[in-house]
Amino acid sequence: MIVGRSAIRNGGMVLSLLILMAAMTGCQTTYGRLRLEGHRAMSKNDYRAARVFFNEAHERKAGDAENLFDLGMVAMHYARERFEQRNEPAALRELDQAIWYFSRAIESRPGMQSAIVAKNNALELKGNYDSALTEAEWAAAFVGPSAKAYMFLASELEERGDVDAALLRYRQAVAIEPRNAVAHAELGQFLLRRGQNDAAIESLQNAYEIDPLTPGVVSTLTDLEAPLPRSNNRKGSS
Repeated sequence: MIVGRSAIRNGGMVLSLLILMAAMTGCQTTYGRLRLEGHRAMSKNDYRAARVFFNEAHERKAGDAENLFDLGMVAMHYARERFEQRNEPAALRELDQAIWYFSRAIESRPGMQSAIVAKNNALELKGNYDSALTEAEWAAAFVGPSAKAYMFLASELEERGDVDAALLRYRQAVAIEPRNAVAHAELGQFLLRRGQNDAAIESLQNAYEIDPLTPGVVSTLTDLEAPLPRSNNRKGSS
């Protein structure tokens, strides 16, 4: 039987990984070491090895939100890869797995924004736009409330064309955290996209007054030829 080079290469990678795992097991590998090796593998785009390490960590501490999140991100990588290969059934299976991991991460740590956003992305990639919006609404209602949750929901609503509801959520984000410069900036950018330049400038200037280093604020105000107000934040004072 003739074995292709790719099969030999993949088989060698798996064998090497098994040897490494055996050696680590013999040394009574800690949970933290498994997590570290998983992240090292991801940094090298070796998602196969990352999945092995994170799965082993999951066996030891099944309820850890960070590890659940990482397993979900590995599944998301494979889902996108399978879509690129036009293998939709395999892609959908990976998405289902990712959604499961993200859901368990949120259960383990309610309000885990990274998992909420990632689960939303997985649902959208699967085509479940209604479910994605429901997740965003749930986060805004039960995980806070916080400016970040409201801004997330606002972006989802705007993406779906519900402009009035999006505006309401952006304003709620500002109202609930009036000293949140990012919330003011996001409201300003939204108003700018709607052609409401005067209101947008006011919101962006509010963001600048709170924190002049808020991303995109100075450049947008400059493009609009709007004056930069005096900042109340010492970080931005000369």
